[in-house]
Amino acid sequence: MSTTTINLIDSFQEFKDFKNIDRPTVISVLEEVFRSMLRKKYGTDENCDVIVNPDNGDLEIWRTRKVMEDGFSEDDDLEIELAEVSKLDSTLEVGDDYIEQITLESFGRRAILAARQTLVSKVLELEKDEIFKKYKDRVGEVVTGEVYQVWKKETLVLDDEGNELLMPKTEQIPADYFKKGDSVRAVISKVEMINANPKIIISRTAPEFLQRLFEQEVPEIFDGLITIKKIVREPGERAKVAVESYDDRIDPVGACVGMKGSRIHGIVRELKNENIDVINFTNNISLYITRALSPAKITSIKLDDETKHASVYLKPDQVSLAIGRGGHNIKLAGKLTGYEIDVYREAGEETDEDVDLEEFSDEIDSWIIDELKAIGCDTAKSVLALTVEDLVKRTDLEEETIKEVVQILKSEFE
Repeated sequence: MSTTTINLIDSFQEFKDFKNIDRPTVISVLEEVFRSMLRKKYGTDENCDVIVNPDNGDLEIWRTRKVMEDGFSEDDDLEIELAEVSKLDSTLEVGDDYIEQITLESFGRRAILAARQTLVSKVLELEKDEIFKKYKDRVGEVVTGEVYQVWKKETLVLDDEGNELLMPKTEQIPADYFKKGDSVRAVISKVEMINANPKIIISRTAPEFLQRLFEQEVPEIFDGLITIKKIVREPGERAKVAVESYDDRIDPVGACVGMKGSRIHGIVRELKNENIDVINFTNNISLYITRALSPAKITSIKLDDETKHASVYLKPDQVSLAIGRGGHNIKLAGKLTGYEIDVYREAGEETDEDVDLEEFSDEIDSWIIDELKAIGCDTAKSVLALTVEDLVKRTDLEEETIKEVVQILKSEFE
């Protein structure tokens, strides 16, 4: 047997080790490759049988031709004349079938090499298709993989079968820090074919990731006794999860948090200490907004359903709680409820010394006052209660402007 033939048989042996391809597909690919070799050599393959056994890498090719009287054969590919066949098998008569086995060697070295090439590229193509199909159906599932390479803009993760998954920096929690060999959990967020290569994007910042973690930790969610109505996240900082139960005997918030926070603790750890507020969903909008703004306690609330706008009044010491660090709390409450929320201090709570910002309108531009009011600061003391950094973070104002405003307000109390 020539080495080339052995090569083809080898690639054939490799074939049965391919992990993602099922047997019928393997057989049909092999058969097609050999049939195209037959067509090139004999002009037709319709009178040939190709028998493939991927288990042991065996291959048989049989060719059948009709025995004709001498001088009556019109097509040498389908027919053979008696004079020729009697040299090969003297028992055959006109009208019989002459069946011969075709060896691989008879195709010649170049044809075999070309076939091997075709075989390998077809297999790779199939593998890619299989990976694409497999992952296309798994979008939204959590996958665990091993970090293989970390680049500036993305991280390459391998799943347990060695398939490549990509996690862009934008899909990582700011506090995530990975090095080669780390195990990582993420949700499959997008699967697409780019230049015939499957590209699988995984994410740790998607709301679905948090949802899957809840399903893993809270059996009642997995069993459908508790429904997650909506999740909003500021990855690594804060998340709000609205849950609802159709069974009055189940307290959805309690079930999600667990005894002494046991269930939620694992999720918080996985998300690098992201603060998770679990709240009871309700169709009563003002109650929903009140719950969404937790941990702040609200005194009263005014709704404008047309413009989807809510004005919330709180005691002065609750305002910064409602807004939250970096404004995350109020921003997420707005996303969760679908209402734009403005926070105001409750009138009548002020001590005599505090002064309304409007009274500084001769020294401070009105648009600056509006900016401050938008974040719930409507009196001098409420502005002074926040640091300059905080004010810069929450408003669209320049640091210089804020420092001037603070100076003006301070002088009022000196």
